[in-house]
Amino acid sequence: MPRYRIIVDLSDRQLYLLDVNTVVRGFPVGIGRMVTQTPTGEYTIINKQPDPGGPFGAFWMGLSKPHYGIHGTNDPSSIGRLVSHGCIRMYNEDVLTLAALVPIHTRVTIRP
Repeated sequence: MPRYRIIVDLSDRQLYLLDVNTVVRGFPVGIGRMVTQTPTGEYTIINKQPDPGGPFGAFWMGLSKPHYGIHGTNDPSSIGRLVSHGCIRMYNEDVLTLAALVPIHTRVTIRP
């Protein structure tokens, strides 16, 4: 049984899925703009919602920090850039892959 956790590395704009301490997958992400930076720290996934619509794309995974989450996008060109209001933005196919693997309560580390 895998023991997944997520590390979001803001410096290289990547989200890494780890099984214990081994990187299993890496995904490119869009992150917060200079004025609305993605918050660093330790969080957990507290809810999951398929098809939230609009700018949240195909899937939403809410973090234990209120109003922040990992989600898809309706603007694929934004991935890899400083574009969001602080959320972690992924390609829709990537967020669906990730959401299928990680359960609620998965630990999410966001580091500078």
